[in-house]
Amino acid sequence: MAERVFLHIGLPKTGTTYLQGVLWENRDLVRRDGVLLPGDGHREHLWAALDVQGRRRLRRRGPRAKGAWGRLRDELARHPGTGLVTHEFFCGASREQAERVVADLAPAEVHVVITARHTAGMLAAGWQEMVKNGGTAPLEDIPHKKGSGSEFSWRTWDLHGVLRRWGGTVPPERVHVLPMPGKGEPPDRHWRNFAGVVGLRSEYPLPDRAANQSLGVVQVELLRRVNQHLAGFKSPGDRGRWIRGYLAEQHLVAQGGERFGLTDELLADCRLRSERAVRMIRRRGFDVVGDVEALLVPDDLPAQRPVTSVTDGELVDAAGALVAVMLADVRELSGGTTERRARRSASTAPTA
Repeated sequence: MAERVFLHIGLPKTGTTYLQGVLWENRDLVRRDGVLLPGDGHREHLWAALDVQGRRRLRRRGPRAKGAWGRLRDELARHPGTGLVTHEFFCGASREQAERVVADLAPAEVHVVITARHTAGMLAAGWQEMVKNGGTAPLEDIPHKKGSGSEFSWRTWDLHGVLRRWGGTVPPERVHVLPMPGKGEPPDRHWRNFAGVVGLRSEYPLPDRAANQSLGVVQVELLRRVNQHLAGFKSPGDRGRWIRGYLAEQHLVAQGGERFGLTDELLADCRLRSERAVRMIRRRGFDVVGDVEALLVPDDLPAQRPVTSVTDGELVDAAGALVAVMLADVRELSGGTTERRARRSASTAPTA
């Protein structure tokens, strides 16, 4: 069995895509640093996170999705050194499921790694991610969303709740909380904090910019309303390719727009949740790599517009621009302009 296993369980929207991208793109270098990333790739760790939670529709994600956790566990059992499992959906596990994961890895020394941010940033980024993945719920509805089966809810966005479920599975010194560095920090600080915990000592090539770009307030509300009409886009692959990839990150991001924020009521809720999480971290003595104060919602948040302020006129303008670029895409897919098709037809016509 692996002597030591690091479980990076999230939270979502805390630089996880950035960190995982560096890891998987440099898997051989990770291995030379003495750390095994089990499985065939990022997707298998996602499947494993859902498999641990007993998701009923797991087979819809792929024929090998069911049983993914067992395969990772077995590969770690054959490895004599350090292992790393990383996916943000693990943080949605119940306390019993978390305890079972740690027990499955015995007798390895298990460390739980939690990347985190203040709750207002988490809620705004998490809701936007939900919309990019086809979600239709308004931001104001999120606090009332119940159940343990969603990756887009307080189940995974509330640091205090995640620590309550996972924090007792290993000794407190083996629970590592990594607050996301602030804007004044070096761009590689988040990676270096993470790599230092896991034991990755080499110099890794790092991307120039964040993996996920944000939508403006008008654009994210337009996408949410478009999602209400996309009845045929049910599979994760379809949602990822067309809603997230094509609509959101190819076209709507390009429109720019003002940053969106929270209503006063949601902001007050986020402050309470952040304060509760920081109190627990200090009381339990978890290992903090970074500034724990960064997990508190700042008093001086930058100016942001609540989504409820978006007007119908703004939505119409953004929709018009979106339709225009989509029509240009359709024209290209259909063979280009009428003139270009005519020239192409003429050049291929048989001569007398």
